[in-house]
Parts: sequence; structure tokens; C-alpha cells
Amino acid sequence: MIRLPANTSLLSSVIISILLLAVSCSSDTNVVNIYSGRHYQVDEQLFREFTRQTGIRVNLIKADTDQLINRLELEGPNTPADVFITADAGRMIHSMEKGLLQPMNTEIIDQVVPTSLRDPDFYWTGFTKRARVFVYEKSRVSPDELSSYEELTSENWQGRVLVRSSQNHYNQTLMASVVAAHGQEGALDWAKGIVNNMAQPPRGNDRDQVKAIAAGTGDVAIVNTYYMGLLLNSPNQEERNIAQQMGIYFPNQDDRGTHINISGIGITAHASNQENAQKLIEFLLSPPSQMVFAEQNYEYPVNKDVAWPELLQEWGRFKSDTIPLDQLGKHLQPGMIIFNRAGWN
Repeated sequence: MIRLPANTSLLSSVIISILLLAVSCSSDTNVVNIYSGRHYQVDEQLFREFTRQTGIRVNLIKADTDQLINRLELEGPNTPADVFITADAGRMIHSMEKGLLQPMNTEIIDQVVPTSLRDPDFYWTGFTKRARVFVYEKSRVSPDELSSYEELTSENWQGRVLVRSSQNHYNQTLMASVVAAHGQEGALDWAKGIVNNMAQPPRGNDRDQVKAIAAGTGDVAIVNTYYMGLLLNSPNQEERNIAQQMGIYFPNQDDRGTHINISGIGITAHASNQENAQKLIEFLLSPPSQMVFAEQNYEYPVNKDVAWPELLQEWGRFKSDTIPLDQLGKHLQPGMIIFNRAGWN
């Protein structure tokens, strides 16, 4: 894996990545080059297993997703990247709209991935999914008090809600789903209600929201499910203790269902190793790989033939929002305007 210095400029990073990957790949076509916005050890574990099984070497560059999108634009036809990975459907859609991806072979994807979790023209597909749920302190909140994303705007929750910044990709895609469900004015009302009920200005990641509940700052947080899995299985005893105080609630079970997001993958528009890229995507969608994501990173498998591991089953089955994720793209920019109008920093 290539790591670039934190203070390297974007243009310099582009030049360095091209040169480094060109050296490694100039005489070797048995390779696949990945730009990834995911930062999980489980991914690197699976990439090593892919190499072991196929002999195809994986070159990996990890960075902020928006930085990688900018890099792909700057590199253009000269990009070394064959595969692009994001931790959010919104950024996958954004990269496709910029012409940075090409259609994939559809056979395996069509067989195992639900239509709502992939692009209809196969420019990208989800390969893991997570639910954006409520986490609450079990001694202070009863699940009977909870119901929907919309209900968190009621007076009952004033000063009690914790949530990340509007700059967070997960919240941006959640907002897009609210716009899809209620229109822009309805989404603005919702965003204003959440801001009014915030226990503190948005700060930190999803794990920090859970820790803020434990500290008594608030009582309920909007969190991705897999963060709870990471806390419950943390090497840090304090984090495990915090997680054990919390309950998980799947909102909107009486109407559209809980918002679902994905980690997405696609083949870059100028990939030099398309066949190897396709093999990698099919490997990540295979049942053994899907089980590794679920058991070690606590993400739900997108492969509908793969059973959930014990922890995910303990959280319970739930109704998912089945709006096709590709339809959320048109609501992302209006959603950002709504965040600003609502004062959601």
C-alpha cells in the first residue's frame, strides 16, 4: 500500500501516484490498482486473500473520497486506477456523474445484489451495506419512545439529540432520502427540527456520538450500525462498557423503513486492467468475502444469499427503505442547501 505525506499537495500526490504505480505496473499486467475511500483493515485482509487465490497483485491508495474523485479528474486518461471504492452511495453517484466510471460486467452483480443497491446501468454496485439507526441509553430512554427520523423533531427530544456534521457523507445521503420522501420544504422542516433538538453542535464521528450519550450530553444519536459493532468488540474495555449501555432502534418501521447506505465499487473510466478489476469485484461479492465483511466489520452483506452473523441477528430483522440509491443523486445538492438553511453545521 502506498501512503502519501499528509502535507503533499493534490497535484503533487497525483504525480507521485502515477509515477509509483507506473513503476510497479509498467511490465506487469497481473495487477489491479485501487483508489479507496474506505479505511478498514478487513479490506486489506481481503485484498491479500484475492492475491493469494488469483495471483493478481493489489496496489492500494487510500485517501479522503473527495480527494480521490478530484485526483481521478486531474489524471484523466493517465490515471493508474482501475477500481474506485467509496464508503457512501452519494459519492459513488457523484463520481459516475463526472464520467469517472464505466459499466461493469453485469452477470454476477445482477444475480446477487438487489436492484436498490446498485446503479441500473451497472456503473457501480454496493458491496456492503449499513443502516442509519438510533442508538440510545437504555436506562434513560425506552424504545417505546422512539419511532421515526421525523419524530426526533418533536418537543420530547429537545436538547437530547446527537448527530454528526452536515459535511458527513452519511448524513448527506440520509438527507437526500428525506428529500425524496418529503420534498425540499418537508426536508427543511425536518432539518430545522433536528437542529432545534440537538444536545450540542455537531462534532466528531459516529462513535463520538455514542460516547456523548454515555457522558450524559444527550440521550439518542443517529449512527451507522457497524460503529456499534466496532464499539462492542473494541480492544478498549471502556468502549465496550459504553456500547453495552446502549440500545439500537431501527426507525420508520411503520412507513418507508430505515435508511440504508452502502460502500460502493466501480471500474474507472480509463482502467488499464478491466478484467482484473472485474475479478476483484466478483471476489468481494462472493459469499466468503461477504461473510468476512459482516463478521469482522459488522456491515450487512449485499449478497442476498449470505446469512447474517450472530451479532447482526441479535440486533434484529428490520424493514429497509427500498428507494433505489441511484435515485438519491438528484437530491444531494438540494440537501446541502437545506442543511445550510437549517443551520445544521
